[in-house]
Amino acid sequence: MGSRTRNNEPCPAVLSTSIVPAEGRVTASLTDTNGFAVAEIRDTGIGIATVDLPHIFERFYRADKARSREMGGVGLGLSIGRWIAEAHGGAIEVDSTPGQGSVLRIRLPLSRA
Repeated sequence: MGSRTRNNEPCPAVLSTSIVPAEGRVTASLTDTNGFAVAEIRDTGIGIATVDLPHIFERFYRADKARSREMGGVGLGLSIGRWIAEAHGGAIEVDSTPGQGSVLRIRLPLSRA
């Protein structure tokens, strides 16, 4: 199923991808839903354009073309988060509205050992 030590890695990988103005907010919650741990990360940032949504989990993809490596990463955070989630039998998804922010959900199966 995956390694216990990697179970907590998707959240930091995807949190680093948020672009939020100084007055913006990022909130996170964790729930137990139908046998899955569901981490929801919500921000009031710039959002993601509809045209970019199908590509955001691709390696090295950056929706904000003005974001340089020096100013904001290499475009791997969401790709790594997805890889880790899927390696554990889980999934990751994003809903976004440009100008209003995004909601990212990571679902990981709970072990009932």
